[in-house]
Amino acid sequence: MTDRRIENETQLDAMLAKPSPDLVRFMGNLQGDLVILGIAGKMGVSLGELAVAAIAEAGTSQTVYGVARFSDPSSRERLETAGVKTISCDLMDPNAISRLPLARNVIFMAGRKFGTGGDEPLTWAINVVAAANAWHHYRDSNMVAFSTGCVYPLASVDRPPSEATPVAPVGEYAQSCLGRERVFQYGSLTAATPVCLFRLNYAIDLRYGVLHDIAHSVWNHQPVDGSAPAFNMIWQGDANRFALLCLGQCTSPANLLNVTGPETLDTRSVALRLGELLDKPVTFTSNESSEGKCYLSDSSKAFDLFGLPTVTADQLIRWQAGWFQADGRSLGKPTHFEVTDGAF
Repeated sequence: MTDRRIENETQLDAMLAKPSPDLVRFMGNLQGDLVILGIAGKMGVSLGELAVAAIAEAGTSQTVYGVARFSDPSSRERLETAGVKTISCDLMDPNAISRLPLARNVIFMAGRKFGTGGDEPLTWAINVVAAANAWHHYRDSNMVAFSTGCVYPLASVDRPPSEATPVAPVGEYAQSCLGRERVFQYGSLTAATPVCLFRLNYAIDLRYGVLHDIAHSVWNHQPVDGSAPAFNMIWQGDANRFALLCLGQCTSPANLLNVTGPETLDTRSVALRLGELLDKPVTFTSNESSEGKCYLSDSSKAFDLFGLPTVTADQLIRWQAGWFQADGRSLGKPTHFEVTDGAF
């Protein structure tokens, strides 16, 4: 991966949509079309673009369908320009879902996190009911279902959870995500639907993410919240690559896969490094996790399958600093990675 600074969104989007040789080979051998449900979110648009680019480079003819409500018309326009066939659909409406085209391969990305506090019923409905609707319609397809490392208990730095770690979600958001997983696991057991549960921890796109949150505080002379002493992260291009490759890892019973980077990063050390790169002083809040635990994951299984991510944590930190120096755009969607009580 190049070491040069990412200067603008055109360059960033092009890098996110550039397929690796292994992904091109995989998509060239993939049988059937692909439907991406909930494609209009932070990761979905670049995932759709990456899938189309890999198919084009492989010289095959699968169709990529992108399904969402598309409350932001610009995301739909961008996907259509890339070659994704978009369909407007409310995944909470089973009648609307029943009219979606069937396909051999499905990636489910729909979900709700922020705003859960005070509106828990809606979070549960989106994270569980929409999943049930989607599974019922696509029960004969390979299904990769996005999930989160928040289904695991909070962990100490020296003991990140693996796929064998028993789940223990903290708070209603994480509980509803486990509910979504249980829907897909039930479908996999009762209808033999091949499923891969994609437990992702913190994708990095420069316009949002843990690094963006820390750099934003440093850049604006605000104290960095140290409630979460450490974190994992992965370049969004690698996370999307892994998601597409997981179409080859769908099994019945459902397969589990942690997805994040190999580095466990110390929050304070990262903030100080960003301070050096941005030439800004760094201060911290006094909020410290009482037990020093946070959301972490061991992704060794994914690395055995797909290799290490192509972008290192050090590279991402330098890119993130350069993004702020270049006045790069922010999505204005904090990750709240510092939250350790499950209240999003």
